[in-house]
Amino acid sequence: MDNNNHLKEVEGKRVHDHFNNKKAAISAARRIMVPGPVIVGAGPSGLATAACLTEKGVPSLILERANCIASLWQLKTYDRLRLHLPKQFCQLPLMPFPSNFPTYPTKQQFLTYLETYTNHFGLDPVFNTTVVNAEYDHLSRLWRVKTQQGLKQEETVYLCQWLIVATGENAEEVVPYIEGMDGFRGPIFHSSSYKTGELFRDKNVLVVGCGNSGMESNDPVVDIAFVIAANPHVLIYEVHVLPQEMIGRSTFGLSMCLLKWFPVRLVDQFLLLMSWLMLGDTSQFGLIRPKLGPLELKNVSGKTPVLDVGTLAKIRSGNIKVCRAIKRLTHHAAEFIDGSIENYDAIILATGYKSNVPYWLKDTEMFSEKDGFPRMEFPNGWKGAHGLYAVGFNKRGLLGASIDARRISEDIEHQWNSEAKKLMAFSRSLPLPPNQDLEFNSMVVN
Repeated sequence: MDNNNHLKEVEGKRVHDHFNNKKAAISAARRIMVPGPVIVGAGPSGLATAACLTEKGVPSLILERANCIASLWQLKTYDRLRLHLPKQFCQLPLMPFPSNFPTYPTKQQFLTYLETYTNHFGLDPVFNTTVVNAEYDHLSRLWRVKTQQGLKQEETVYLCQWLIVATGENAEEVVPYIEGMDGFRGPIFHSSSYKTGELFRDKNVLVVGCGNSGMESNDPVVDIAFVIAANPHVLIYEVHVLPQEMIGRSTFGLSMCLLKWFPVRLVDQFLLLMSWLMLGDTSQFGLIRPKLGPLELKNVSGKTPVLDVGTLAKIRSGNIKVCRAIKRLTHHAAEFIDGSIENYDAIILATGYKSNVPYWLKDTEMFSEKDGFPRMEFPNGWKGAHGLYAVGFNKRGLLGASIDARRISEDIEHQWNSEAKKLMAFSRSLPLPPNQDLEFNSMVVN
């Protein structure tokens, strides 16, 4: 039985059952058939995938819970942010950064680039729309994506043959519990809410964490130390600190070049040797390196090495004090495991982010319920079963997301011309009961 006949039989049975089963509840949710893929997330990963699909003549629908594109960049990063990798490693497919942009673009320049990118490819995300449930229906062979939109939480169900998860690695803040934090009298907040150090002028501030949101270019502790005469302390765990550039090239670019010829562990040894020659022994400042090398650790755990943009100089000068693990908090202070006690006016939790996929995607084959990442490691984690895809989960930043976007668009293109148009034509002929109109997304089918 071909796919069309199978769908007719399944949907015919469903309509028949609906009329004959008095107990069947009539859903108030709108149902919209989407001929192309549904993309969940309008960040760089989702935009890149939609652009690649558009370039191949495949329409798509982007659903975004926030009121803007790239909400993490627009709403949850601080004002002085710059990209910590050269722009050629951060550009999205099919459109390079403007030549007049600096090597390390500012936050506003990156957002301008994304807005231009969105307009150039005619992308039109549906904003303020939260996906609360996405489940594959084996009978109809379609994904049913249930959303809530706006203040009234109006429900809509989108039906599609392909579902692309682009919510990314940083969808939700990680907020750990620290003993005594409920009784701390000063503000405690996640680094996603940090905008400028001006709020902490002449204050003692403890920054908990030393990863992407703790010590790099999107680093509140460095920003505080550079902008104002505050006294920031940073709570450090094991971390690799590397120079931002080596022998006249970006550390990242040099690493990518060396990996084409040498194994990861050998490249790691080179990076650590150069770091020791350029930065010295970081352990003397309390910065203990992990046992695995920086690139191997990144591949295994996703933990990114810190590219030094001024942190070490501030630590050497005493502007930033390195602390060890917290034992507990009191009304105005933190007690550390070594018994020392320091008074603080505020605490910033630079404790990172996590995937939110397990909360809404009812699929445990492709994505792990534990961490919300694809079970298959790079380069095989972009494609699952039944038209399910993942973009931006390969722990390789914007460059990795671009690789995923190209692969996904090429894979869907092979299916598009024969499958999607047949499905749309058939779906228009489906008989439906009263109050169950099936709408069609207004995307253009080329």
